[in-house]
Amino acid sequence: MTGTELLTRYAEGIRSVYAETFAQPPWNEDPAEADQYLKRLADDAVRPGFTAAVALDDGAHAPGADRVPRLIGFTTAWTTGSPLPDTRSYPLVTAALGARAHDWLGDSLQIDELAVRPTAHGLGAGRALLAAVTRDAPDGRCWLLTGARATDAVRFYRRVGWHQITHPAPDSRDVTVFLGPEHPARSEAARWRSSRR
Repeated sequence: MTGTELLTRYAEGIRSVYAETFAQPPWNEDPAEADQYLKRLADDAVRPGFTAAVALDDGAHAPGADRVPRLIGFTTAWTTGSPLPDTRSYPLVTAALGARAHDWLGDSLQIDELAVRPTAHGLGAGRALLAAVTRDAPDGRCWLLTGARATDAVRFYRRVGWHQITHPAPDSRDVTVFLGPEHPARSEAARWRSSRR
């Protein structure tokens, strides 16, 4: 799905899912942050390789004959450049991995956001969303960054086959990097991580 299509059709649903998801611990964001996320998403939607997917319920919650499906989750991704940029959280990733950051993550598909309504957890939406945006990742090269204190998210990514390669990043930063299940560097990354313990 293109960024324009995503924002045109699903902006309100994305705002709602984002607000519900990130108001929860450990993020504890003010729901108004969802409006800021939509503004950031408009900029992100024009990044090279941008892709997105949404999960909808069956509309059974809506009264009447015209049941309208409701957005229960979304994910966004884009191609990370090489070398990694020096904005957002990329410097933390580079500090954690050194030169490996460019080798393992550069020119790869980066999952930027994955959010599922708390009431829809356990229904398979998160797994399906990840699969939808990563299925065409070149050579399986995909990765993501999440909060190390987001223990439910960390457990979820491990359960669906993602490989955690940092925990946490240097200086006790609350970030951890995962490689996708088919990433060609996953074995090398596992050996590297083990050597640092």
